Amino acid sequence: MPKATSPATEIEVGGRTVRLSNPDRVYFPELGLTKFDLARYYLSVGDGIVSALRERPCMMHRFPDGLAGERVHQKRLPRGAPDWMETVHVTFPRWNRTADELCVTELAQVIWSVQMSCVEFHPWNSRRGHVEQPDEWRIDLDPGDDCDFAAVRRVAGVAHEVLDELGAVGWPKTTGSKGLHVYVRIAPEHGFTDVRRAALAFAREVGRRTDEATTTWWRKDRDPRQVFVDFNQNARDHTIAAAYSVRATPDARVSAPLRWDEVADCDPGEHTVLTMPARYAELGDVHTGIDDAVFDLAPLLEWAERDEAAGHTVPDAED
Repeated sequence: MPKATSPATEIEVGGRTVRLSNPDRVYFPELGLTKFDLARYYLSVGDGIVSALRERPCMMHRFPDGLAGERVHQKRLPRGAPDWMETVHVTFPRWNRTADELCVTELAQVIWSVQMSCVEFHPWNSRRGHVEQPDEWRIDLDPGDDCDFAAVRRVAGVAHEVLDELGAVGWPKTTGSKGLHVYVRIAPEHGFTDVRRAALAFAREVGRRTDEATTTWWRKDRDPRQVFVDFNQNARDHTIAAAYSVRATPDARVSAPLRWDEVADCDPGEHTVLTMPARYAELGDVHTGIDDAVFDLAPLLEWAERDEAAGHTVPDAED
């Protein structure tokens, strides 16, 4: 039986016209949210999502049949893109492959991606001008199976204390799932290996200060009541959902940027496609200023050398 279709609509975005086919196709069955609803959401947080994605290689998580269908992890820009869509050429040495990935510089490119059934945007932590040198250190607080979100919030508080002592500015957000992310801007002067070493040294310090956090590498060896401070999200070609990205959850959650004074009481379920537009209209992008707060990784690399000299090994990023 052929799929039902609805007449296409056109959306004007920054002087460009984006054609949205089948705008009434349902993407989130439990809420009845459609492709048009998804496009309208991204328009409502336009400056925020563009800032989060700007100049970064970006993997598209596409759902051609909505959440009820298959998820497609798209590294290459889909065929048929207009000439104003931008890309960045990246290599994947492990598989001896290359790809021209989406590289957002304006909001129309986000909306065209929605036309191509993209729900989630997962950017690299480096940018087009220096793909091999990250400018974003990512702190990923990933709760174990028996760990509640209150513990995640408490570990985030410890991470905040360590960042303050380092003189680093962290920018927290919900993952849109069960955890929290914190971003720190860094100068693009180090490769992925060193950024990951620095991230591990930081994670170990957090683990020293609270028994609710762990850096234990293998999941089978972790206490499921602990929060894994996932330093490996800083490995090359690892991506996480961007700030303001919608997540493929039944309640249409989004990865919501927060102020630090909100973290202690935040509830990831409160931030969805339905609620974020009003928050954004009231507060704007609460991560404004992130690009101006650049941290020098030198102290963390010294911590890494100290730990390694003491016999603490760095797990292989490809394990």
